[in-house]
Amino acid sequence: MIRSLVGLHRVSVRQLRLVLAIDEGGSMVRAAEAIGLTQPAVTKAIRDLERDLGVDLFERGNRGVTPTIYGEALVRHARCVLAQLVHAAEEIDDLAHGVGGRVAIGTLLAASARLLPRAVARLRAERPRVVVDVVEGTNDRLQPMLLRGELDMVVGRLTEFRHRARIHQEPLYDEEIVILSRPGHPLALDEHLRLADLRSADWILPPPETTLRRQLEKAFFDAALEPPRCAVQSVSLLTNRRLLYESDLIGAWPRGVAADDLVAGHLVSLPVRLSEILGPVGVSTRKSARLSPAAQALLTILRAEGCDRGS
Repeated sequence: MIRSLVGLHRVSVRQLRLVLAIDEGGSMVRAAEAIGLTQPAVTKAIRDLERDLGVDLFERGNRGVTPTIYGEALVRHARCVLAQLVHAAEEIDDLAHGVGGRVAIGTLLAASARLLPRAVARLRAERPRVVVDVVEGTNDRLQPMLLRGELDMVVGRLTEFRHRARIHQEPLYDEEIVILSRPGHPLALDEHLRLADLRSADWILPPPETTLRRQLEKAFFDAALEPPRCAVQSVSLLTNRRLLYESDLIGAWPRGVAADDLVAGHLVSLPVRLSEILGPVGVSTRKSARLSPAAQALLTILRAEGCDRGS
């Protein structure tokens, strides 16, 4: 095993291409023609590689060469390595010409409905070849991914305490939290509804580790009330929306997330104002990281969208 590991450190891109050419051509002669080398040079290169790795990569026979189990493993990884090199070259070319790149974004509920889709659409208009990876989740999942470099940024309600030593948080705007139900819900018909009247309701709530859940529970504690009763714990916007439509469950969303449903009349905002849990929506990035041109372009667009929302 040690010999194989040492040998792998010596494997060159040229040798990987040669291994693939032999596998695809089925003979040293055809591989030599494809690569532009002589047949003796190809044979010597493969023997040198086999010596470095300490295994036989190909079996020679009357009908050509076939990969051994070791050869099959190297062929499989060689395809992946060479494909990644092609992708890297394409991305570098895109970055150099200012039309492409790749951005990985984590999104929380507050940003998923309007802010992020609008920003991505504007980014795509400016950089038509950009690739955008969007990961939904809670801060407990997304912030560690950001710290590991798996995400360029996280967009949504800013976290209160955790992970902040290594993360830069940039507020974009404040957003009100509204309590929602279906039209015709018994609570929606009470014009004098108070927070205390919501204690007996069944709620759809995000997990306890989320900022929204903590702030909502704090609003109840501050009013000397027990926290809301969680019947469904979910951060799935599609699931939560359908449950609100079709049951007497109630839930709390950022107003921007609920805006389209409120305008269309699919949901109503219960007449209980939770001004004490207004919170900043913004962008989190790693303090030690330098954003790629595509990620920096998206951040600029998010700032502009945030200004529009806050004005």
